[in-house]
Amino acid sequence: MKLSEIKSILVQLEQIEFELPNGTLVPENFHVTEIGKITKHFIDCGGTVRKEEVVNFQLWDADDFNHRLHPEKLISIIKLSEKTLNIGDLEIEVEYQGQTIEKFGIDFKGSRFLLTNMFTDCLAKDKCGISEEKSKVKNSETIQNNNCTPGSGCC
Repeated sequence: MKLSEIKSILVQLEQIEFELPNGTLVPENFHVTEIGKITKHFIDCGGTVRKEEVVNFQLWDADDFNHRLHPEKLISIIKLSEKTLNIGDLEIEVEYQGQTIEKFGIDFKGSRFLLTNMFTDCLAKDKCGISEEKSKVKNSETIQNNNCTPGSGCC
C-alpha cells in the first residue's frame, strides 16, 4: 500500500485498527511513534546495485490507555513527515514489537488495516541459476530436508 492510499482510507474512518497476520488486533491504545523514509542501497547476489525507498510506520503499544490515535491525527502526522522529510508516494512498511521488532506489509479490508507477512527473495535468480519453481520452496523446507548443500541451488 502506498502513502496516498492510506491517506484516502483514513479520511473515511472513525477509528484506526491494525490486525496482525495471526488475526490478533494491535491494542487500541497504540501510537505511531515514527514515520520515516528508509533508503536501502545494496548489491544483490548477482552483482546488481539497487536502491529501494519505503515509508516506515512504527507502531508502539503504549501503557497510555486514556488516548487513542484518531485518523485525523495520523493524517496530520503523515502530512508533516511528507513535508519535513520530503517523502513521496512510497510503499509503506510497518514495524511492530512482537518477540522482536517485526516488519510487515500493509493492506486494508473492511474497516481495518491488515499487517501482512513479508518474505525475503533472491533478486538475481537468473544469475544464481535458481528457477522460479525452486524459489517457491520455503527455506524452512529446504533446511528440514537438508537440501541446502553446496551446489544445491539455494542462496
